[in-house]
Amino acid sequence: MGWPSVRFFLQLVLLTGVFAGFAGAQSGRTTPRPRASDDDTERVATEEIKLNVSAFDRSGEFFAGVGKDDLVINEDGVLHQPASVRRLPASVLIVLDTGGEDRQAKDFKTTRDAAKALVKSLRPDDTIAILEYNDEARILVEWTNDKDQLITALDKNLKFGRRSRFVDALGLAVDFFDKSKLENRHLVLITDGLDSTSDETARGKAIKKLLATDINVHILSYTKMEQTVVGQRIRSVNGGGTQKKELPPGADIPVQGQTRTYPVMTINLDREMIRKIRERGENLAKSEKALTKLAEDTNGLLVLPDSRQEMIERAGFITKNIDANYVVTYIPKRPLADVRVTEERNIEITSRRSGLDVLAKRKLIVNPQ
Repeated sequence: MGWPSVRFFLQLVLLTGVFAGFAGAQSGRTTPRPRASDDDTERVATEEIKLNVSAFDRSGEFFAGVGKDDLVINEDGVLHQPASVRRLPASVLIVLDTGGEDRQAKDFKTTRDAAKALVKSLRPDDTIAILEYNDEARILVEWTNDKDQLITALDKNLKFGRRSRFVDALGLAVDFFDKSKLENRHLVLITDGLDSTSDETARGKAIKKLLATDINVHILSYTKMEQTVVGQRIRSVNGGGTQKKELPPGADIPVQGQTRTYPVMTINLDREMIRKIRERGENLAKSEKALTKLAEDTNGLLVLPDSRQEMIERAGFITKNIDANYVVTYIPKRPLADVRVTEERNIEITSRRSGLDVLAKRKLIVNPQ
């Protein structure tokens, strides 16, 4: 596709979303199924893990008609057969970062326009909600497929803020998903991933909570643009450059009428300013690394635009992947009920059907019940 700033976390250019959910009130962990006997009814609990799988043909278009026999599920080296494969509308929560103490490349209008582009390019039957965070995290629009309502809210109800509560937004997003019975769940973050109030411990807990769900995470990141601005500011405050200097009386006139120039170094003595700019650059680099890991572990897309216009244009790339999803379930051969301490499981899906491209990887946190 020729998009070097888009990072894929699958071995195919068209990526898929794989997810499983379980842990407390997360997506269904066991499904009771009645079985009749002569005297009474015995309830048998069947464990199922739910996954989202995007499917494309070799030309990059949605592959219709995927069935159970077309997929192979690998959970930590153990093969599984899908129990069901269903085509469902997507449930998409768009999260907007509209806060922060120092915004250079990240701006309000671009964030809003990128969100509007996402809304407009999703399918009509997809269900969408909007979450905004700055000084606080709040739900801006509840679940709906009324695109006019969503666009109006984006035009009229967004707010600025001085702080950026990224960790709070992740927690609210998971809780908001869990209150609904919707499936095929996708979280789209438009952010630089920085947080004004929470430390790395709180961030780690929020991400682990997210990894214990079946939510697919896609990210339109400001980090690359912001780091470019930081680099420019560092060069500026460090100084350097040339300026014209008049020749002394009696000196020869320069060849071709050009005034001779001499380098004159300028030194910025505001060490605190330099320290803060460099610290911001380091924080942005750490944030980009963390966002990369988040997208990788949840099998999502991370997009690193070079410009504000590219940020808006790439929205359609994300929605194309979202709208190529199937919801797949399988019964784990290692029972979830046997889990006694929190563990990680790695899930990968591949295709056994000619012309069907699917490949997905997911790190799944399994908590004891």
